[in-house]
Amino acid sequence: MSVIPAKVSNNDATANEPDADTELVRQCQQGNHQSFRQLYRRYQQRVRSTLYQLCGSEGLDDLVQEVFIRAWKGLPQLRQVSQFSTWLYRICWNVASDHRRKFAQQRSFNSKFRLGTEGMPFGDSPPSQTPDLMQLHYQDIVQRGLQQLSLDHRAVIVLHDLEDLPQKEVAQILGIALGTVKSRLFHARMSLRQYIQQQGEML
Repeated sequence: MSVIPAKVSNNDATANEPDADTELVRQCQQGNHQSFRQLYRRYQQRVRSTLYQLCGSEGLDDLVQEVFIRAWKGLPQLRQVSQFSTWLYRICWNVASDHRRKFAQQRSFNSKFRLGTEGMPFGDSPPSQTPDLMQLHYQDIVQRGLQQLSLDHRAVIVLHDLEDLPQKEVAQILGIALGTVKSRLFHARMSLRQYIQQQGEML
């Protein structure tokens, strides 16, 4: 299952080298802005993809910026520098959770004053360079299917199935037990599969 590319290009040979990340993180902790720019270039696409899947396209640029602002501010306190990527995904999760909470509060406020809402802002189709209309249609169905899931269930399927992170790392990012990850992943996949099948039957 694939929605939009979640990873940086394979041409970025250093993107998956923890040792290189570790050295850059240490330099950042010494106040080296150039090293942080390198980390940004390595991870900004993955951060953007993850936030898109969790929060949709509305305000996406601001959310990405917020993640890296928090990362820069938090780097001096990061002790396990070799765990930078896991730590960064954890920040993504926190930013996404804060965004959803604020959105829910705003929607409740609007509802009370009968201003109406335009619905969840997660249905916009992502930019795609694929001209295949059937593929675009499938991507749209999957994206709408993700909207039907709770944020907790959506997070495990985005991080594990779309970002290809190990279940153990997903547990660390979300701060939950490995068994909880497995359970949520099972139910999320089943719900998403049922939604896609139902949409196919309606065509």
